Amino acid sequence: MVSARFFGTCALALASASLLSACGQFGAGTDRPRVAAAPPPLSAPVSPVQSRPLASAAPIGAIGSGPVKVALVLPLTQANGGASGVGVSLRNAAELAYADAGTNDLTILVKDDHSTPDGARDAAQAAVGDGAELIIGPVFAPDLREAAKVAKAADKPVIGFSTDTSTATKGVYLLSFLIEGYVDRVVDYAASHGKKSLGALVPESDYGNVALAEYQQAAAKLGLRVEAIERYKPGAPADAAARIAAALPRIDALFIPGTPDEMPAVAAALTANGIDGAKVQILGTGLWVDPKVLKLPALQGAWFAAPENAGFAGFAGRYRAKYGTDPSRIATLSYDAVSLAAALAHQPASPHFTPELLTSTSGFNGADGVFRFRADGPNERGLAVLQISGGATTVLSAAPRSFASAPSGF
Repeated sequence: MVSARFFGTCALALASASLLSACGQFGAGTDRPRVAAAPPPLSAPVSPVQSRPLASAAPIGAIGSGPVKVALVLPLTQANGGASGVGVSLRNAAELAYADAGTNDLTILVKDDHSTPDGARDAAQAAVGDGAELIIGPVFAPDLREAAKVAKAADKPVIGFSTDTSTATKGVYLLSFLIEGYVDRVVDYAASHGKKSLGALVPESDYGNVALAEYQQAAAKLGLRVEAIERYKPGAPADAAARIAAALPRIDALFIPGTPDEMPAVAAALTANGIDGAKVQILGTGLWVDPKVLKLPALQGAWFAAPENAGFAGFAGRYRAKYGTDPSRIATLSYDAVSLAAALAHQPASPHFTPELLTSTSGFNGADGVFRFRADGPNERGLAVLQISGGATTVLSAAPRSFASAPSGF
């Protein structure tokens, strides 16, 4: 993993929008299949994990005292007034990133959005009034929309953490783990390994709708046929699995974008209907990096895309040493956003957070690997393709270390 100190060092070399390439950090990536030692299981990217109780609330105020101000708008408290473990974890990750950066260019103004759209709007207004040049957060889509309205009116960029790509637009960039990225990567890998006729077993949910739309679009771009699509109500996949079983002679890969809580019932339905992963390749998403999913017999041999584990494991170790608890899986988003802000704030030119810099085509290297922002707001990430095997994962296709080395469909 590249530490935040790298971001600060590289900022000195910025002569163009290419942040990391200026320091030559990217090595030659590889997409060759390889088997790695199975990483420790992780929770799903949307689930907090903790070994000890978190503090009742994260402190609100400022981190650092540098001349460049950025705001960190987080759900430090829930709408009912209780402390938010995810918000605390994101705030702590920001503090860790600031310390790792080793510079004193930033003041991070920590604002609580109270997990509500109105709270996010008020926090963004306060941030702009306090002189913030960049807003980092919020997490939830309705809150991000309200904060973005304030930021756009003040001509300030936003790096948000929502997974809803409808919140993204020019000047509002998403650093989150996007469904679309998971789907594109695993479909591209499947196509490159001879899969031509596809099926889908998809929950009737917002997540399922987005995943299915991207699956169909990715297949069309690659000239693949989607032969069968069956939908099921979450928790009741049996009938849909029976219908997809009838289509098995026509398909050689089956996409199942179920959440970790849904997958035990789905796996049971696959087994009951004779859907064997040894005969049809099962595909999933990054939400499957979850112990209860990895242990399901029906999913052994399945493929899915996700960030590689090493970067998060290193971050989590440092976080644990400092705070005595495990971070939320999405805490790396705050860490990377603050690391990037520290790097850009360190350069002498102003303004520090221009669209040209934030949307560098070379991208940036963070705790979960390489990423870059598109001009219209969503991100692209360097993801690995993993295979479930023996209740753990092996790496079939390593995450690219640069966008130049990314697979063709990336």
